[in-house]
Amino acid sequence: MSESFWKPVCSVFLCGMLAGAAGAAPGGSLGPAELAASPDGKSLFVLNVDVGRIAVVDVAAGKVARTIDLPPGPTGLAISPDGARLYVTCATPLGTLVRLDAASGKELGTVAVGHGARSPAVTTDGKQVYVCNRFNNDVSVIDAVAGKEIRRVRVIREPYCAAVTPDGKQVLVTNLVPNDPADSYDVAAEVSMIQTANGKVTNVRLPNGTSSLRGVCVAPDGKYAYAVHLLSRYQMPTTQLERGWMNTNALSVIDVAGKKLLNTVLLDDIDLGAANPWGVATSADGKTICVTLHGTHELCVIDAEAMLEKLLGMPATVEEAKQLGRYDDRGTYSSITVEDVPNDLAFLVDIKRRVRLHGRSPWEIPSEDDPVIKGPRGVAVVGAKAYVAVYFSDLVSVVDLEKTAGKLVSEVPLGPPPKMTVQRRGEMFFHDADLCFQHWQSCSSCHPDARVDGLNWDLMNDDMGNPKNARSMLLAHRTPPAMSLAVRPDAEFAVRSGITHIQFAVRPEGDAVAIDEYLKALAPMPSPFLVDGKLSRSAERGKELFFSERVSCHKCHPEPLYTDLKMHDVGSRGRYDHRNGEPTPAFDTPTLVECWRTAPYMHDGRYTSMKAVFTEGKHGKLAGDVEGLSDEEVNDLVEFVMSL
Repeated sequence: MSESFWKPVCSVFLCGMLAGAAGAAPGGSLGPAELAASPDGKSLFVLNVDVGRIAVVDVAAGKVARTIDLPPGPTGLAISPDGARLYVTCATPLGTLVRLDAASGKELGTVAVGHGARSPAVTTDGKQVYVCNRFNNDVSVIDAVAGKEIRRVRVIREPYCAAVTPDGKQVLVTNLVPNDPADSYDVAAEVSMIQTANGKVTNVRLPNGTSSLRGVCVAPDGKYAYAVHLLSRYQMPTTQLERGWMNTNALSVIDVAGKKLLNTVLLDDIDLGAANPWGVATSADGKTICVTLHGTHELCVIDAEAMLEKLLGMPATVEEAKQLGRYDDRGTYSSITVEDVPNDLAFLVDIKRRVRLHGRSPWEIPSEDDPVIKGPRGVAVVGAKAYVAVYFSDLVSVVDLEKTAGKLVSEVPLGPPPKMTVQRRGEMFFHDADLCFQHWQSCSSCHPDARVDGLNWDLMNDDMGNPKNARSMLLAHRTPPAMSLAVRPDAEFAVRSGITHIQFAVRPEGDAVAIDEYLKALAPMPSPFLVDGKLSRSAERGKELFFSERVSCHKCHPEPLYTDLKMHDVGSRGRYDHRNGEPTPAFDTPTLVECWRTAPYMHDGRYTSMKAVFTEGKHGKLAGDVEGLSDEEVNDLVEFVMSL
């Protein structure tokens, strides 16, 4: 592979890792992303991922009392039930679970876990810790006493967050994105429920269109779990945003004992989106649910008892609604049956309230003197207050849950106000739904972590009725043209078109320039298919096939970007592929770099695995002898491609 490509790429990636070790991130940002409260509620441990440090906040004093330095690449934080131990996941990208003494900050040992380790969850007896190995698609079970891994449990795709039930019998894990063919009717992410006794997994499928499935928590009584996610209306043409036409934002309620979905409620209002729900927590009595809205910079506070009462009282059928006197031909009730709830933007009216963390109304224009409070992520509830880690602002927002008027929000600075680089500002804009009409979505709504949401979208830039799979933003600026049909000449044009035609907004040119710089700085993550950072023996054999004249993959996917930047007809046209009434057989050749995390594959996402691309799709048959490959050769070829 060309050294000229990988040297700058690896430098960007390693600089990000080393920033945590050195204690300084670009622009001086701390990056508070997660937090955990001590059992006595006196201390708050805030994980600053950009500098590799925990800030220990004295809750009574409202200020940072001390800090704890961490190894490179911290991603998640948990505290033992007795408050004596801290558990921090680090991913560089091979994962470790670091055990720390909470009082002194002294490191007590590390445990090797998986690729992209994150979101440690401790059982109520303190004996086990569960770690999401995001890019291995499994969960590590750690013996917290012995300090060793005792089991791996397979889940679905990109396990992102874990929560243990109060009885310690189950662990709920969110899978970030769907793992379905994107051209099928039902595409949705799922919650995996792991039995701690034997590792058996039951998957709870969420409604069609579920993606960016991030936070999960379990109610204190263990009856219900709450998971937050997007509920995308991907089967609609992207002609407008009103009333959640493209993306809505949701909380799903899971019946823990029944291992099933109770229902899904929307966090949005009728004319105001609640974009990008991220973290979720309950009060100690379970009566209040708090959800951070990363895209609109709010805390959504829900009356759990009222919500559950309303959900459990919903009729199952129209006939039952009529018998209960809850239906008439004029459509008096917005939700008639349980099936209506996930589409009802008014269901939580009078049951929820949205607290703007910077105190302004969503329609006010901030002054230059206003603090920039953007990007709430982790949340913890202590007594009558919710504590929120605000990622782009280097502070903790404190929301008084008992107040309904007056000053509800205060701040605990974790350091000086961050001085943002253009790149950092672009990252903030990419995740900021305030830039969008009615705040329904941000760029990250369809591109979580600037990658893929696993859905097909019918964008209006190339006719209607021809949906195509969302593409990763990695290397977008180095691999023109943009879009599968090359309707945009380059990524710069696509960024500006997205602001205008997907966010339905008019923004200063500086916003687009900043987003460009953020996307240009994205670096590929080393593949989980590598062995000690190198190709496996199988991948080495696959590499020979890839570059051979017999198979000739390299002719359309040459090094170093693994794309020739051209359009080709590879026999992949589907029934919906047309433009202006004419068939569209040729498509832009995508880069194969980091394709291990961009499934489903092909322009319409019809294949969920790279092996299916070769065995079912016969991809490459027009250029080489793909159909003549043995099973072992196919496996070797797949191993190499997935190692890029």
